[in-house]
Parts: sequence; structure tokens; C-alpha cells
Amino acid sequence: MQTAEAPGSAETAEFDDVWVVIPVYNEGSVIADVVAGVLPTFRNVVCVDDGSRDDSADQISHTAAHLVSHPVNLGQGAALQTGLEYALLQPGSEYFVTFDADGQHRVEDAAELVRAVRDGGADVALGSRFLSGTVHVPWLKRALLKTVAAVSPAARRLELTDAHNGLRVLNRPAASQLKITMNGMAHASEIVDYLARSGLEVTEVPVTVLYTDYSKAKGQSLINGVNILFDLSLRSRRTP
Repeated sequence: MQTAEAPGSAETAEFDDVWVVIPVYNEGSVIADVVAGVLPTFRNVVCVDDGSRDDSADQISHTAAHLVSHPVNLGQGAALQTGLEYALLQPGSEYFVTFDADGQHRVEDAAELVRAVRDGGADVALGSRFLSGTVHVPWLKRALLKTVAAVSPAARRLELTDAHNGLRVLNRPAASQLKITMNGMAHASEIVDYLARSGLEVTEVPVTVLYTDYSKAKGQSLINGVNILFDLSLRSRRTP
């Protein structure tokens, strides 16, 4: 486990009680740059290498991020749960950011989500691609996201405009209660379902997602979105 600290600054001091959790699977070509972009603002970063077959773990080990490794691939949901559990154990940790490893999230957006929770009274802040005036979302992705938001009872209950954004901030009570059991990509819907049932104060904050060729290649396809909805439908039928 790598535990070196990032250089201090006034900005990192503002976020000393924040931990950024980055699930990683075969992101060796970009993860070092993503971590390097996060550390000047958030000094506390834990990357969970989810059984990558490439050099992701080695790339992370040469940064100032903490590294936790799954020996086999368990899925992004499991990686997030591991990262949150690790961060919750760290002294002084109060706020927890989930941040994608493919470079599509902006650090300045993460900072605004933290402030929405810390200063705005919310327990959880979720990023939304659809609250700002200008939206650059590929049409297939847009169709998937709007379909999920429209058919998900939990998303409708929370009045979410973007039900599957991986950029989130949770305070300690919210993160402590969250137990992600769906190991694959369906965890995003599971988190929304948990929030809808929890009684926690949830807010959305406008964010910009950076759609590079690399991040689009790693993203959700429409058929995967259908599979997520099917899995959640089966799960809800089994839940008393």
C-alpha cells in the first residue's frame, strides 16, 4: 500500500477531511495522470485496483495515492465499497468523493460537490450533466441516462436529472450507512435506490463530463443500461 503524502497547499488544507475514492480496472495508460490532477486539490486519495490485468497498480504505486488491490476483478461496485470502507477508517475523514479513473471527471466539480455538502446542509451531492445551460453528451449516452431517470422509481422520488453520474460526495453518516452489494455497473442504480429510501438530504450540482475517445470507449453501452434495469427489477422483486 502506497501512503506517501501529496505536497501541502492552502487548497488541500481546505479539503483535509475529504477522501477521494477511485475504482480502477485496466486504466494503466491514464490513471497516473488522473491522480496527478486530483492531488493538488485533494491530498487524500485511495485507488482500488480491481484485479487489473495491466500495469494500473504499478502506475498508482508511483503516485502519492493510497493503493488497495483486489486480487481478482469484482466489479466497480465492489471497488467503491472497498475504497469507502478504507477511507472511513482513516483519521479525520468526514467527506467522501467517488471519482472515475478514466479522466472524465473534473476536480473543480468535485470541490463544488464537497462544498454543497459541507456548506449547503446536504448529506449527499450528486453530479448532474443536465443542470447547466450547455450539455455535451453523446446522443446514445443521453438516451440511456434519460431512460434510466424516467423509469427508475428511486430517481423520480429524488427528482434526479442524472441518475448515473459517478461523481458523488457523501458525508460520513451517509457513507457509513451505504452498503453496495451489486458488484457490477448496476451499483449506480443501487446507490440511488439506497438514497431514496434513506431519508438523507440529497442535492444535485451541475458538472461537466469530459468525453474523450478513451472515456467513451470505456463507458456504458445502451445494452448494458438495459441489463442494469433488468437486474434491478429482479432485485426489487426479491426484496420484501
